[in-house]
Amino acid sequence: MLVDSHCHLNYLEDPDDSILKATRSGITSMLCVCVNEETAKDVIELSKRHENVYASLGCHPESAGEDLSWLRDSEDCVQAIAIGEMGLDYKFKRLEDVRHNQLQSFEYQMALAIDLSKPVIIHTREAEDDTIAVLKNFPGSRGVLHCFTESTRLAEYALSRGFSISFSGIVTFPNAENVREVASIVPRDRLLIETDAPWLSPVPFRGKTNEPSFLLETAKFLASHLKMDFEELCAVTSRNFSDLFKPGEKGEQH
Repeated sequence: MLVDSHCHLNYLEDPDDSILKATRSGITSMLCVCVNEETAKDVIELSKRHENVYASLGCHPESAGEDLSWLRDSEDCVQAIAIGEMGLDYKFKRLEDVRHNQLQSFEYQMALAIDLSKPVIIHTREAEDDTIAVLKNFPGSRGVLHCFTESTRLAEYALSRGFSISFSGIVTFPNAENVREVASIVPRDRLLIETDAPWLSPVPFRGKTNEPSFLLETAKFLASHLKMDFEELCAVTSRNFSDLFKPGEKGEQH
């Protein structure tokens, strides 16, 4: 019924229980996303253990500066359905302290994804101009801007490049009108939803650890906001996930 296109199951207290609960709630698939070398093994193991869990391998901007040779050399990287999450995050640290390493890491992973013919999962926050500049440098890339909270300008550029845009529980927050405005302009065939669990629980679960089963609340809210039937939103976002990530190619990972 629904696909959680971005979660970090390995950070949950009991990932196996959360996966079971999600499956019983109608979450048919989950994409577990790696943020650095240290978490890669756990992400891959969860994917191997659960038929409906897929893996993406990459280096989050907060881990920028680490040696990325592990990513290119990893046999698991070939089996992963995406590269990421990667990108730029200039929110909490001085720009001059992080910009070089984050750009270098982002560009390395973009190039790797093109070499492997895989979609990318991009994290971007308060780094709009540099994000656009990097995307311009990799015209053959495809993927998603996940947990989108940025401007309409960035959304429109990404959409013009064929990228998808994914919305998390943030879209349900009372003060997230800008996110809802962007959601309203995303074509139906570029729309994805996610939890980003264990963070960003949607209303009415604010303050609780997020998990994939909570995706139902985000989906119901977004369907209402976009004036879509709930079943239509489920079908559209599930189809978009399949079209972008080709999860049927998981194959030998199990």
